[in-house]
Amino acid sequence: MPQALPFQLRKECPPGACECRRDELLEQWDQAPEETDIRILRLTRDEEKLLIARIENIASFEELGRIEQRMLEQLGIRLTITPSLNGVRTVMGLQIRLAEQQGLCRKTREQVPAAVRRCLHNHPDIVYALLNSRDLLGAG
Repeated sequence: MPQALPFQLRKECPPGACECRRDELLEQWDQAPEETDIRILRLTRDEEKLLIARIENIASFEELGRIEQRMLEQLGIRLTITPSLNGVRTVMGLQIRLAEQQGLCRKTREQVPAAVRRCLHNHPDIVYALLNSRDLLGAG
């Protein structure tokens, strides 16, 4: 008998529109709830809109780090921002990705990095702090 979920779930994507394998994840949770991480399914479409807005309004490098940490803790989403091997002249020189994760909607996988890119475009000081934290500007 299926167990009751502890929170509201993200609705299914239209058939063929996504490769998130949401149903497989729910089936795994139904069979072994202690071993299955379904936190990503907490991200409803409304919650995703709030997350995107919050990311776009990030104003500091520290705040970006806090959002990354909260996404990992609350949803299991791992965001990586890495500079290109060819150097960074613009925000487009940064690779911004979400790690592959079962249950993570294709739209979310595209929208979160796009929101981060918009934020960084509007706040170049965050990009400089990001690069400096990796010692790419030779500050240390």
